[in-house]
Amino acid sequence: MASVASAWDRYPGYAVDLVPWEGRGRARLGSVVLAESDACVIVKESDHQDQLYFPVADVNWEHFTKTDEHTVCPFKGEADYWSLTVGETTEENVAWSYPQPFPEVAGLEGHIGFYAHRVELEFLEAVPEDDGAEVVYPFPVWGTAEDLTRLIDVDQESGGRFTSPSYPDPPLGTFLDIPDHRRPRQVIEGGHLLGQAIVAASKTVPDQRVVSASMVFTRAARFDADLAVEVDMLRRGRTYSTVQTRTVQHEKLCAVGLVLLDRGADDVYRGAASMPDVPSPLDCPLRDFGVIGRDIRVVDGAYNSDPDEVGPAELHVWMRYRNRPQGPALQAALLAQATTHYTIAASMRPHRGITEAQAHVTLSTGPMSVDIAFHEEADVADWHLYENPAVYAGKGQVQGQGRIFAQDGRLVATYSVHAMVRSFDTDPNRIGGYTSAM
Repeated sequence: MASVASAWDRYPGYAVDLVPWEGRGRARLGSVVLAESDACVIVKESDHQDQLYFPVADVNWEHFTKTDEHTVCPFKGEADYWSLTVGETTEENVAWSYPQPFPEVAGLEGHIGFYAHRVELEFLEAVPEDDGAEVVYPFPVWGTAEDLTRLIDVDQESGGRFTSPSYPDPPLGTFLDIPDHRRPRQVIEGGHLLGQAIVAASKTVPDQRVVSASMVFTRAARFDADLAVEVDMLRRGRTYSTVQTRTVQHEKLCAVGLVLLDRGADDVYRGAASMPDVPSPLDCPLRDFGVIGRDIRVVDGAYNSDPDEVGPAELHVWMRYRNRPQGPALQAALLAQATTHYTIAASMRPHRGITEAQAHVTLSTGPMSVDIAFHEEADVADWHLYENPAVYAGKGQVQGQGRIFAQDGRLVATYSVHAMVRSFDTDPNRIGGYTSAM
């Protein structure tokens, strides 16, 4: 071990954090469980995707054979390797451990990791009110609801300029070169940018409530760099105020928004559309969108990648955040963030052989504009139903008209989404592949 040189002194700011996972972790190959534990550790390392490590005592060692392979990590130490055999299938050097890790990562001792692209790694989290049912997150996940909230809750830098950091911060590639195939998808969802504009507008006019927001997307924004939301006060009124937002990254315009704010008024009269008759949240299957702490349940499990399943051009989706964020503007922003999730998938449902699994792989897809109007206060820690029909698909375009209902039947918001669905006019691998391609 003495011959292994540490790089910690040469890379100030480099970090390797060992974060306990509070649920269960599982590694499997097909139906065969290779490891399962309630004491897993997530390794969050600069310039790496997260890795999931299991206590060696929770590994089914009958499937593994130690090999002569050894590698050296200048931040963790020297690694030993194991190959895996399940039936007729063998995976060489698929698992590793650091028997004598550097002091900075001493907690890795007694743990083993697996390559996520060669075996199935999963987080399992119990849903207490659902008779012990578990939501399964394929690992690595995007992040947590707290991560998402932190990014949408933009910080006021000066005057009308608000900023959001990269994710992760510092971004991948800060210390070491990271090839595209080792990066997660970097494109920020349109609803995410809309939510940031709502927060920036609310912080600009804090004594009025956001009642509507519109946004046109001009180019893709990415997670691997800071971005700014520039707010221009078009009119500051006693009753209504209007602000324009410009989302900018690398000095290039990514989105333009208009946000309307209102002081509020009493009802002159009241009426609202009725909530559709659908099963309650706990009667619908869980759907993973890679955000831990945000529960999503799809009516009839209709959001899936089965090319042979067809249905009407609509999706009904229940969503909630387990922890309640502070302030009505941030809650409205998180509600708006999900509006761009479903229109394209809904439009594909009637067409056999076409699914969301083709997005950014064989099909160029993404929202082009979105509009939302907020009618009632929302508490995103409660279940909300997104009713999302796609009313048109053709000429490379898709149009959706959506409604958001509280579980008690109140119409909380309405929205519309204009999106594109087109065949690539160039090889997507030439523009970054799944990591970057729209």
